[in-house]
Amino acid sequence: MTKIKKAPQPEEVQNTIKKLVQQTLREALEAELEEFLGYSKYQRSDSDNYRNGYSAKTVKTASGPLEINVPRDRKGLFEPKLIKKRQTMLDELENQIVALYAKGMTTRDIQELLSDMYGFDISPSLISRITDRILPRLSEWQQRPLKDKYFLVWIDCIFYKIREDGQVKNKAIYVVVGLDLEGYKEILGFWVNGTESSRFWLGVLNDLKARGIKDVFIFSIDGLSGLEKAIEAAFPKADIQRCIVHQIRNSLRYVSWRDKRELARDLKKVYGASTLEVAEREFEEFSGKWGERYPHVVKSWRVNWEALTAFFRYPVEIRRVMYTTNIIESVNSKFRKATAGRRVFPTDEALLKCLYMAALDLEKKWTRPMKDWPSVYSQIAILFEDRLG
Repeated sequence: MTKIKKAPQPEEVQNTIKKLVQQTLREALEAELEEFLGYSKYQRSDSDNYRNGYSAKTVKTASGPLEINVPRDRKGLFEPKLIKKRQTMLDELENQIVALYAKGMTTRDIQELLSDMYGFDISPSLISRITDRILPRLSEWQQRPLKDKYFLVWIDCIFYKIREDGQVKNKAIYVVVGLDLEGYKEILGFWVNGTESSRFWLGVLNDLKARGIKDVFIFSIDGLSGLEKAIEAAFPKADIQRCIVHQIRNSLRYVSWRDKRELARDLKKVYGASTLEVAEREFEEFSGKWGERYPHVVKSWRVNWEALTAFFRYPVEIRRVMYTTNIIESVNSKFRKATAGRRVFPTDEALLKCLYMAALDLEKKWTRPMKDWPSVYSQIAILFEDRLG
């Protein structure tokens, strides 16, 4: 009778993997020392430097903690590249920690996961220091050169709680997304806090110009204070479109729940009109119907009318792209998902690390131009002919 071979237990498999990793590390370290000394282990040499035993070291790996023997030389000059003198963790595990952080896990979550999976503890402060490796890459990304022309740039903000000077503050992160002349989306950068003044926004826009942007055809923005004035100063040729979606939301905040559906339907007749003339007529009817009950709603639309209706100057293909900030809201949604596990960030840098990793992950998916871009670009080529050259 044939005996049924038992499948190896998980612990046996893990131990086998650890032994293989241990053996591989030992052989690699021996090879490094051999290359450093210039002769093999059993080869005679006239060198005054030679092997001098081993020092024991525990290294954390994705297979768990490993005890390894690091070879030494008599002069103490040998420093392995694979595992440096004060290194207690392999790069593959550090990369795994950075990847978990990028997926939105907190340092505490990562600590618990590594403890459950590999049986060793890593302090949250060490995890934070490991993820700080991202900061130089973040700085380089924030200063990278940009294209010289963008058809459309969206600007919006998202709020986070950040600890500062012993207090938890509600800070705004301003997100800037561009649409280039080939129809590809790109996150141009994000800025922390600021005073929402024309001076602050002028600094942001001049930063974009310093990185190579010479012309933006259209800005699509929310009602951020001082932004329109700054755009007019930095990019005087650009059109400014206030986001209709934000305007509707702000309007409905002041409307009784009984009236919301009907009022929203009447507003749709305004921004959904075929021409500016039709939109103006519809707005007058809207004002007559709702002005007495909700004067602040009518006043808000009237004050911002020019920026809210800029899209009427363009053909339908372009209107669909510019009249809403849905694209930047999808970016903010990605950011919220990546930061959902963190109620309060300890520093600005901790937040920016998360947003940067989320931005890279999002841009990997932006591999195609915007839908129906050839049709949109054919209109752009006519309307902006003098600015495309």
